[in-house]
Amino acid sequence: MTTHLVVPDGPSAGEPLELTDEQAQFILNFYVVNLDFVGPAVKGRHLDNARRVRRAVLCRPKGWGKSPLLAALCLTEALAPVVLDGWDAYGEPVAREWTSMGFKAKAQIVAVSEDQTANTWDPLLEMARNGPVYDAYDIEPMESFINVPRGRIEYTTSAATSREGFRPIFAVMDQTESWLPSNGGRKLASTIRRNLTKVNAASVESPNAFIPGEDSVAEKSWDAWQNQQAGKLKGSDGILYDHREASADTDPEDRDSLMAGLAVAYGDSADVNGGWVNLDRVLEDYWDPDTDPTDARRFFLNQITHATDSWLSQPEWAACTDATKVVADGERITLGFDGSRHRERGVTDATALIGCRVSDGHLFEVAVWEQPDGPAGRDWWVPIAEVEAAVRSAFSKYRVVGFYADPAADWRSYVAGWEAAYGRRLRIRATQHHPIEWWMNRTNLVVRALEQLHAAIVNGELTHDGSFALTRHMLNARRRSSRSGLQIAKEHPTSRRKIDAAIAATLAWQARVDAISKGLGRRGQGRAVVLR
Repeated sequence: MTTHLVVPDGPSAGEPLELTDEQAQFILNFYVVNLDFVGPAVKGRHLDNARRVRRAVLCRPKGWGKSPLLAALCLTEALAPVVLDGWDAYGEPVAREWTSMGFKAKAQIVAVSEDQTANTWDPLLEMARNGPVYDAYDIEPMESFINVPRGRIEYTTSAATSREGFRPIFAVMDQTESWLPSNGGRKLASTIRRNLTKVNAASVESPNAFIPGEDSVAEKSWDAWQNQQAGKLKGSDGILYDHREASADTDPEDRDSLMAGLAVAYGDSADVNGGWVNLDRVLEDYWDPDTDPTDARRFFLNQITHATDSWLSQPEWAACTDATKVVADGERITLGFDGSRHRERGVTDATALIGCRVSDGHLFEVAVWEQPDGPAGRDWWVPIAEVEAAVRSAFSKYRVVGFYADPAADWRSYVAGWEAAYGRRLRIRATQHHPIEWWMNRTNLVVRALEQLHAAIVNGELTHDGSFALTRHMLNARRRSSRSGLQIAKEHPTSRRKIDAAIAATLAWQARVDAISKGLGRRGQGRAVVLR
């Protein structure tokens, strides 16, 4: 890249391309290989591609420099040795070009509109026409495609059905935060990935921060990466997610705080870090009265914010994260439980057990059980034995002073069993006769409990462990009005975006509030309390 490509535009146009450390690190991560690979790449009639990443996401704010970098990757994939073939006598990697193995070097820039493809296509064309790559390789840059030896680089906005059967060796999917089910984006992304599978090739998405709840390709990739991080994918770690955003506590009303947040989001491309982005101008655009505050957070701070009816925003929840805290054995905690068993039709809700340390209000995930995606989830039932074991383990490991559980959805008999087993040990009781049974259909109490938890989050009065399932469920929760006040629900009844861990966290927090009100947060025994 640095030998054959040039900066496409701006004050440094025509000069040799120099990658920032941030850009170079992304490329190194994108081309990581399996170290146990022996080679060669071609074994008989099939390709054994040692590259580990099959899907990558590069999410950065407007103006960071995604497009020139991805343009450079298109030319690199089409022309350079990028497929590991083995190792030399010194243990260094030896690679081959795609064309040397009989493949046609077809690279694509894909988007749902022609304006979007221009983001990457325009700098790519400038690099191909004006850089040393034009003389070093037999390429033919045209307005709508570039002929390369035994291949072509092109942009396309074709419908998904017309792209079936195409066999690219690389694809850039631009602005996937706007690839929605309604405009065919989700179907298009699936088609592209299937086509890439034919030659063990890879794709890179280049979204801005997405809006949760829109079901965009960018959001689905985020979900897939989170499942990978949580160990829920059956396959290997083939998803690279490179996302950089401003700190959750960035205050857009304070100049110093906002400038610091912008410097973090823009990284090496910010002028204060030696880059090309004028943060003073970005700040003025951020504060422009015609700029929507939510859009400003997404486009300039690169923060994944929230849907219009979200109960919490991502920055609000992220600001409370403290993964360094450890709840030690024997510490005083409360528990919250919300569960679902099985549905004959539709999607089974999740089941969650969430803990809260009484002393400081630190929420943590004990266990969450969720229906797997795809065929594995077709006949899935919540593993009752695992749930019961998790409850026993929590009571054995910690000093549980309160445990509130919603007995709905066929859990009433199990809640009754927990009351019989642990009821006498609890210092906080839901009612005189049912120390654990806390019905979520008691509207007034639910509204109050949700208000207390929401206020604690927004005001920074609690922390949480940042666990993936708990975070997803909290951010999935949507505001719903009732006669008694605001409650939370899924975006629609059959949605796969679960909120059960959010309900369990609400119950754990309510139990903690009740414990604190009776002095159980301090040293000493405190007294049992009955909520009526």
